[in-house]
Amino acid sequence: MVGKVKNQHRLKQKEVRDLLIRLRAQYRTDLFPETAAVDTGTLEEYTVVLVDGAVNFFRWNNREVMTLAAIERYRPPGRCVTVDMGAIRFISNGADVMAPGVVTADPTIQEGDEVWVCDELHHKPLVVGIALVSGEAMTTSKTGKAVKTLHYVGDPLWVLTHQ
Repeated sequence: MVGKVKNQHRLKQKEVRDLLIRLRAQYRTDLFPETAAVDTGTLEEYTVVLVDGAVNFFRWNNREVMTLAAIERYRPPGRCVTVDMGAIRFISNGADVMAPGVVTADPTIQEGDEVWVCDELHHKPLVVGIALVSGEAMTTSKTGKAVKTLHYVGDPLWVLTHQ
């Protein structure tokens, strides 16, 4: 169940096509069919995109970013960063991902890419963020931040979409 989405309106077919073109370029895969019911609206302070009634994207910095639920649903290829179990308690409270906690990272990740962070045991997405360094640098660096956290398990957006 989703919290109350306000100012919700259905996108026209051309708007859905344009959105899909942007998303295909951004995620390098097909996510949903052009025939899906796609709406936009606001959920608390978030501008969200709903696909068939589910909040799958939120807007950040003029681009659509996948929610954790959408990552589970669509399983996009690549861009995964795996952290050790010691990092979980920090990132589950919204902390940025530090390079020393990174176990593996997709080597194709470039600075500025959207990434998802999972733990090394269960491989469940826990964080959606923006890479602050390349995937290679994430695994070799011993200091500094690797990922800026945008959305994490337990944050207000996650709570609103999991009521």
